[in-house]
Amino acid sequence: MNFPDKIRYSEDHEWIRVDGSEAIIGITDFAQSELGDIVFVDIPEVGIELAKGEVFGSIEAVKTVSDLILPASGELLEVNKLLEDNPETINSDPYDKGWIIRIRLKDPKEVDSLMDAAQYQAFIKK
Repeated sequence: MNFPDKIRYSEDHEWIRVDGSEAIIGITDFAQSELGDIVFVDIPEVGIELAKGEVFGSIEAVKTVSDLILPASGELLEVNKLLEDNPETINSDPYDKGWIIRIRLKDPKEVDSLMDAAQYQAFIKK
């Protein structure tokens, strides 16, 4: 299982990679492995404001549907178009090509409360 160091992790198994005032968000390698084969990703329209902890979409696997929970507040700037026709990209590459959304952070300090890679590894082993 992969745990990149340069991102932060939520207890809901989303990851966030900050770049200035913007951030890319996806689900962790652990989450995709627990879900199994992903067949559909449902994300709202670009331009909406979302709060930390708010559901920002859902992800459907062969056997289940799971809500996506925003790890930091912000405005939805972009949805990964690759996932429309190839949602399984999340299974094969959750931290790069399988990202889900890009946001403009409302308060970058919210990211500081999220787990680093070592903390997330310990969290999923509980």
